[in-house]
Amino acid sequence: SIYQWLWHLINSQSVKDESIHHSELLYNCFKKLNLCRVFPQTTMKHIMTILISVFSLGYHGKTIDFERYSPCHRTTVAHFLNKGKWDDSKLEDILKSTVIQIIYQEALRSGKPVFCIVDDTISSKTKPSSRALHPIEDAYFHQSHLKGKQDYGHQAVAVMLSCNGIVLNYALVMYDKSMSKVKIVQEIAKELPIPPVVSYFLCDSWYTCGDIMDAFIKKGFYTIGALKTNRILYPCGIKQKVSEFALHLRKTDAAVSLVTVGSRSYYVYRYEGNLNGIENAVVLITYPKDAFQVPKALRAFISTDVSLSTKEILDKYADRWPVELFFRQSKDKLSFDRYQIRSSKGIHRYWLLMSLAHLIACTGCGETMPFEDGYAYIQNQIQKERLHFIYQCGARNILFDEVLALVA
Repeated sequence: SIYQWLWHLINSQSVKDESIHHSELLYNCFKKLNLCRVFPQTTMKHIMTILISVFSLGYHGKTIDFERYSPCHRTTVAHFLNKGKWDDSKLEDILKSTVIQIIYQEALRSGKPVFCIVDDTISSKTKPSSRALHPIEDAYFHQSHLKGKQDYGHQAVAVMLSCNGIVLNYALVMYDKSMSKVKIVQEIAKELPIPPVVSYFLCDSWYTCGDIMDAFIKKGFYTIGALKTNRILYPCGIKQKVSEFALHLRKTDAAVSLVTVGSRSYYVYRYEGNLNGIENAVVLITYPKDAFQVPKALRAFISTDVSLSTKEILDKYADRWPVELFFRQSKDKLSFDRYQIRSSKGIHRYWLLMSLAHLIACTGCGETMPFEDGYAYIQNQIQKERLHFIYQCGARNILFDEVLALVA
């Protein structure tokens, strides 16, 4: 009623909460995740304004972006991320349990396998001078395969879970050299529940080691991954590197077949047997159809599920691609490579909130959808909410200067 509205006008904070500092859509998403029961109102207000800024045009991952949609000064929001007394581990647990529930329920419903996809990326930063008083914490030089050189910044190990086309981010773990990436992924495997169907761990050649494969097989995940070409095979009991053995292959060999994956064709040799540290697995040695015996075109893949056909192994490995899309989308839409936060705790919390934004984009419209579509939908809905607020102010004859003060 008009009396309720006048009461809101008296309480300026409540009016602000109904303008650009509040989104009913995001609030409903928070309620579904039970965040409002876990965190106090002040914490939720900061999370709300940060998420609104993430889904707004011109977002660059800076605290000044948060200030634009917050009743607080940017230093207050920065303090919330860096030193705020709220338990971010509870948010992490909620995100992980929600992703598990959605993906495992889809596996149970559809009978399709769960894919646990792991890869890493670098959020590049400017190397500080030796005189810098407050350099960014936990930033190191890491080998960038994309750039082909050492790159300074934060390296994140991303863990995605997918099933039947639904792809969600399960975890983003900073590789700060206090724990090896192998150990990080082993710990992830240990915390995953056993899926309801036969499932697969998909990875690049960095993670196809016996320790990681053993950790995942204990949780019901076979491994399908890339393999370095210097790995040792034992064809006919003879010890050879993959790259050396590949030199002897011929298109006419009985064990070589032409396999089409997507729109491309490959000559593939299938080896089944033991590797160092792995008792029995399938190794596929591949060349593109038009680059047979070209050394730089040689690729090898491993599968611990020996019951799969050659085409099934390559098709399932192609399902690893969503993690690459996740990196690109996170850097493009969520400013994963542009954030300006210095403390280790603040960076960890920022990553968590970006994971929350990714989950809401994929699930916030009431059904699961690709991130890009969900992001555009939520961005559009938040804009509509802002316009509706301004329209309501006009309908109630609120003075222009008062409206401007609320939306500026």
